[in-house]
Amino acid sequence: MKENVDHHVPVLIVGGSLVGLCTSLFLGRHGIRHMVVEKHAGTSMHPRGRGINVRTMELFRVARVEDRIREAASVLADNHGIMQGGSLTGDDQEWLFEEIDPGGALARFSPAAWCLCSQNDIEPVLMSATPSLGADLRFSTELLSFDQDPGGVTAIVKNRETGEHSTVRADYLVAADGPRSPVREALRIGQSGSGDLFHNVSITFRSQMLPHVVGDRRFIVCYLTKPDADGALLPVDNGERWVFHAPWHPDRGETLEDFTDERCVEHIRRAVGAPDLDVEVTGKAPWHAAERVAERYAVGRVFLAGDSAHEMSPTGAFGSNTGIQDAHNIAWKLAAVLDGSAGPGLLQTYEAERLPVARATSERASARSAEHSHPGYEPDPEPAYTSGAAPAYPSGAAPAYPSGAAPAPAAGPDSAPGGGGGGGRQGGVLSVAMGYRYNRGAVLGADPDRPVVPDRMRLCGDPGSRAPHMWLCGPGDPDPKSTVDLYERSFVLLCSEGTPWRAAGRSVAEQLGLPLDVYAIGTGPEADLIPANGGDWTEVHGTTEEGAILVRPDGFVAWRSAQAVADPAAVLHEVLTTLLDRS
Repeated sequence: MKENVDHHVPVLIVGGSLVGLCTSLFLGRHGIRHMVVEKHAGTSMHPRGRGINVRTMELFRVARVEDRIREAASVLADNHGIMQGGSLTGDDQEWLFEEIDPGGALARFSPAAWCLCSQNDIEPVLMSATPSLGADLRFSTELLSFDQDPGGVTAIVKNRETGEHSTVRADYLVAADGPRSPVREALRIGQSGSGDLFHNVSITFRSQMLPHVVGDRRFIVCYLTKPDADGALLPVDNGERWVFHAPWHPDRGETLEDFTDERCVEHIRRAVGAPDLDVEVTGKAPWHAAERVAERYAVGRVFLAGDSAHEMSPTGAFGSNTGIQDAHNIAWKLAAVLDGSAGPGLLQTYEAERLPVARATSERASARSAEHSHPGYEPDPEPAYTSGAAPAYPSGAAPAYPSGAAPAPAAGPDSAPGGGGGGGRQGGVLSVAMGYRYNRGAVLGADPDRPVVPDRMRLCGDPGSRAPHMWLCGPGDPDPKSTVDLYERSFVLLCSEGTPWRAAGRSVAEQLGLPLDVYAIGTGPEADLIPANGGDWTEVHGTTEEGAILVRPDGFVAWRSAQAVADPAAVLHEVLTTLLDRS
């Protein structure tokens, strides 16, 4: 350890915006002390990045902040669809989709639901939750430099208000420092992808007349396509506060100074189709849409997450959600290594799992921008890489499959393409949001040749996929809980009552000193959990009464056996030591 250290923490998070604060939340839920440094004085002030998908809301549900986020988002709770038209006053508007979840089909897959909560509303919720979980939040604090050695990372940070420099020693560093990440640049990590896609200026404004023009059309966003006044209109409160994304063409010599208040007012009036619309511009912020993915997600003890690792077109809100799910993935792995449950090889699986997801998702996001005619976007017909392509597998991150525990065959009914929860042009979003798979990494028995993002939603217990949702009750407890609620701080073994898996799981957990929750499911007196509404847990999870399934702390299936084995304790011991780099 270096001398003259002012602070020592297990994890230093660089960047205190959405992904950095989520990393803080998830680490805190695992009991890991950490520091967050953010160069800005506070959380985001501009309404952006507001689409929170179902999988992310599951993570917030398990982390006990879902209700507070929904409360912060309540003003837009009735906004569901995406509209497109030449203006709002003509007769050419159409719904790209009118409901996110028509008919409530999403309930088949999740106990959670989509949510619209702008970044400026969600960040204060996250910031208020983390200090009690061991977070040391330091705003107006900038990372100046860092270096790492075999024992940790030493960082120099500066308080931008006082000018004071401090030295922070951390076991690990997570860089959530944005698309122009100084940490990524210092590590000399390259990027691949199509690069810049388009540029917009985000204009916040007030208008008392606009709600009357919009009427009862409760859209999430309306793409206005008039050639001389295209843009995207988004409600902030369904009242007088709005955001308009106007195309910006710096490649044609346009500057931000060209976007005067007068120009913005006239552009919004023409786009809406109301020449006398009252428009009071309250703010302007440039933003750049790009498709870039880092070629590596980690170097030594430093990890990238969020925009530092990937940039995506905003259409579909895939970027921020992918970043939050990066944070969730690295958090449980850091916690396992720091508390001694796992060896350091587990951390190598972060890149092996999340990098292919980012590549596949960024392609889907760009395709969706073209489909929705996002203002300023002229798509490149040739993709920069093939979705599902995986990085070279890190040494030690692709464990062999344990003997005596063959994987169960894929089972369970397929849903409609895209997983229901929205048909037509909306189809496929759910597959990207929660149907993606980890074909390599801390999983055993996954098919490495399957697409990372499938064309059809399929959550039936396959190794590497998000574990299925079903409702269960405890004995004597009438209130059901989702299987999703079981997964956060430890591995979970599910088996049928009356099988030797329960005793084997508890024995192995004690031998290894691991947190492992074991639940026997059934309807008899030995059951720990009882399926609600007569559900069959084995069918839902793609196994049999004699089999078992092991789920990771992040809710992904780590391993599955379809049958009984001669020595379940030995098999589980081999599975867990292999997954956790304990061999």
